[in-house]
Amino acid sequence: MNIDEKFMWEAIQEAKKAQILDEVPIGCVIVKDNQIIARAHNLRESRQKSIDHAEILAIEKANEYVGSWRLENCTLYVTLEPCPMCAGAILLSRIERIVYGTSDPKGGSIESRMKMYEISGWNHYPNVTGGILKEDCSTLLTDFFINKRKQKKQRKS
Repeated sequence: MNIDEKFMWEAIQEAKKAQILDEVPIGCVIVKDNQIIARAHNLRESRQKSIDHAEILAIEKANEYVGSWRLENCTLYVTLEPCPMCAGAILLSRIERIVYGTSDPKGGSIESRMKMYEISGWNHYPNVTGGILKEDCSTLLTDFFINKRKQKKQRKS
């Protein structure tokens, strides 16, 4: 297991915590100097806050940890390609690198729906690596939504 897989596995563990709470299973960890400094998972349904995505919550924790809004020399690992809000927060936090598991054809803003980091004029451009433990990340999400659809169908019956 390489370093990216190691930390993505930690993000997957966070995603599983979200799943237990009946949240969309997305998890995130932020790493600095090969140490996890923040971890979080989706809490949007639990808290009924549209911004409580795993990345936003992890960024807030990392800001507290380093004592700054600048998260330079940090890598963010997330199980699903970030949405526009999260990609923007990552950009504005000056995170050096993003590693994501599976793409998001409906809402991904790094490579799928739009390519936010290819827009010229930003003052910072993070490096991006996608597809790390893609199958594990994708299966977690697919299984979650299959179960959700089954539950919805059972409620209608």
